Amino acid sequence: MVEATTVGTDTSVAIHTSVAIDTDQDWRAYALCAKNDPDLFFAAGALEHKLAKTVCRGCPVRSECLSYAMDAPVDHGVWGGMTERERRRYRRRAPHGDWRALLANSA
Repeated sequence: MVEATTVGTDTSVAIHTSVAIDTDQDWRAYALCAKNDPDLFFAAGALEHKLAKTVCRGCPVRSECLSYAMDAPVDHGVWGGMTERERRRYRRRAPHGDWRALLANSA
């Protein structure tokens, strides 16, 4: 959320976020999804989800991708091998927002 306040000729801008998001996103350059059709990762069908997850399984930056999607939170597409529904389920079930511990215990 961005708020702008103007006083005379001075404009100050404040940016508010509910969560600290890692701004270093160099990992995206190594993502296998970048070499595939992006529509595959944002399609609504079960077959597309399955194919996208297959790409994710072999991706060297899968954990960084999932962390980004969980922390942001990204509410659409397959990220880090999980659909938006799967990510929401982990967020809801995570005690005190600690989804990493919940994922570690389920692995």
